[in-house]
Amino acid sequence: MTLIDEPLPGVKVLKPFVFEDARGNFVKPFHEGQLAEHGISMTVREEFFSTSAKDVLRGMHFQIPPHEHQKLIYCISGRVLDVLLDLRKGSPTFGRSVGLELSAANHHLVYVPVGIAHGFASLEDHSCLVYKTDAVHSPAHDCGIAWNSFGFEWPITAPVISGRDLTHPEFGGFDSPF
Repeated sequence: MTLIDEPLPGVKVLKPFVFEDARGNFVKPFHEGQLAEHGISMTVREEFFSTSAKDVLRGMHFQIPPHEHQKLIYCISGRVLDVLLDLRKGSPTFGRSVGLELSAANHHLVYVPVGIAHGFASLEDHSCLVYKTDAVHSPAHDCGIAWNSFGFEWPITAPVISGRDLTHPEFGGFDSPF
C-alpha cells in the first residue's frame, strides 16, 4: 500500500496492492498492518456500499460524538468526485474542502478521520462506493452540511440530491463539535 497524497491533515489517499493480468485484477483494499504503517488504526465495525447514477450528489455526511467515526472509502465501479470538508475547529485547514477522483480504474482508497464531512458526485452511471467505518451507524448522531454552502465547485449543474441532504444546515451556521 502506497501513500499518494495527504490533501488535509490526517486524510490519506492510498494505492492498495493491485495485481492485474489477462483475467482481470485482484485488489487488496484493507490490510491492517499496511494501514498502520501509514498511521491508520481502525477496527472495522460496519461496512456498506452505495451505488449511484450519473449526476447523483450525496453529502456532506458525518456522525457527531459520541458516535463519531473514521472511514475508509473506495470505488469498485464507475467514477466519483469524492469531496471532503474539514470540520475540526483546531485544524489549520478548518473549513477547507478538497475533491479527488476515486474510480474502479485508479483503485485509490481514501482514509477519512473523525471531524471530516464526506460527500461525492457520481460522474458515471453505476458508480459504487464501499465504506468501512469504525462505529456503527447511529441515526441520532448522523449529520450533514449543505452541499452548496462551503464554496466547493461541484462539476454537476443539475445534481440529483435526496430530500434529506437538501435539509442539512449551511456550513456558516454550523457549530462543529470536533
